[in-house]
Amino acid sequence: MRKIDVAVIGAGTAGLNARSEVVKCGGSALLIEHGPYGTTCARVGCMPSKLLVAAAERARAVHDAPTFGLHAAGGLEINGRAVMARVQRERDRFANGMVRSTEALPEEERLHGHARFVGPTSLEVEGERIEAGAVVIAAGSSPWLPPPFDDLADRVLTSDTIFELEDLPASLAVIGTGVIALELGQAMAQLGVAVAFFNPFDDLGPFSDPELKDAARSTLGAELELHLGAEIEDVEADGDGFSLRWRAADGTGHERRFAQVLVAAGRRPNLAGLNLAATGLSLDDKGRPEWNPETTQCGDLPIFMAGDVAGGSGLLHEAADEGRIAGANALLYPKVEPHRRRTPLAIAFTDPQMAIVGRRFADLDQSEVAIGAISYADQGRARVMAENRGLVRLYARRGCGTLLGAEMLGPRVEHMAHLLAWSCQQELSVPRMLEMPFYHPVLEEGLRTALRALAKELAMVSERRCEDAADKPGC
Repeated sequence: MRKIDVAVIGAGTAGLNARSEVVKCGGSALLIEHGPYGTTCARVGCMPSKLLVAAAERARAVHDAPTFGLHAAGGLEINGRAVMARVQRERDRFANGMVRSTEALPEEERLHGHARFVGPTSLEVEGERIEAGAVVIAAGSSPWLPPPFDDLADRVLTSDTIFELEDLPASLAVIGTGVIALELGQAMAQLGVAVAFFNPFDDLGPFSDPELKDAARSTLGAELELHLGAEIEDVEADGDGFSLRWRAADGTGHERRFAQVLVAAGRRPNLAGLNLAATGLSLDDKGRPEWNPETTQCGDLPIFMAGDVAGGSGLLHEAADEGRIAGANALLYPKVEPHRRRTPLAIAFTDPQMAIVGRRFADLDQSEVAIGAISYADQGRARVMAENRGLVRLYARRGCGTLLGAEMLGPRVEHMAHLLAWSCQQELSVPRMLEMPFYHPVLEEGLRTALRALAKELAMVSERRCEDAADKPGC
């Protein structure tokens, strides 16, 4: 039997940060992992997906070059094997770096095997008993395969396996229209793959604002084949592809063959097999315990969850924060401390990009909120770049004018989303934001337009002399 202050189940981003925090605070930690080292981000998430997106962006730039009077001699030739080889080569570089840093940890502080609870803080790992003062669960998540694709788990692609392709497929059916599905599917389409998206619901991307939902459907629908409200009735796999039968939203039946199928219908927490029932925690109908995001504690026991397994955003920066909070509170138990979480920030690397900052439209009391908007259809810098598509909506509290959040679809909003997240976290008011400098011509000027609309809606002006209302003739 081994005794330890904190046992950490999972050696991904959340687990590594939890372990680091425990050690930094003077405690002893045991890192338990049953799979290969290397985080979800490096192996199958952020990094390989952005490598694929980066290739697609270059292809899109060549495709759009004639808009600027530029023509590539001989046209665009896409070498699918070379595309995937670079994705895998750079992916392996990122992942191997994480593997090396994890393997550099003292061997006595690492244990390989499946962990299962045999008591509130007692674990069994491949026959070895571990008695811990507290446990951090950072076991990650796995792709979910809905029926009828669950019977073809060894044949269809998921976000965990798509990066192992040796070449780009001729055609691809994407099951799902969430962020992961759109990033991967759109990138494949821009690289010349014939892609069709399927979703039994009307959702597209992360938006909750009805106007952003409409903007996403019209913008992405203009270039992508979207089958929203479509029910997959059957899928058959043979040696050279898949045959899909589906019923469209209008009730008509359709059938088509695809070279590959990517199931990107969401991920599920890796809780099965942990035997959480042995902890005494109260579990819901999906086997999940009550969880406090400010402390990361489960119920009132010395058990903490961090990262994807907690069922939250599935974002690396959130997982890292939760790992640190969990590690600190695991040592402090029973005097756990709530932590102020950072302003929510989520970005999708689609074309145009999508972002959610702060509080979503659906989470707001509309009677207490003012809204300012900017369409990027005619925004100056966006037109210069021929990327003039999208809509941004900003939400502020009536009375004080504090910025609460935003939902964004537009060119390179990954950068503007950060500015808004920082503003939300600092609880800046709309007039105060309008006192900040805005260069010309930049995409951020669109944010100023939306802020001006918000200030007008709020009937608020700056307390200081401010030149933000100054016009720029000819722009």
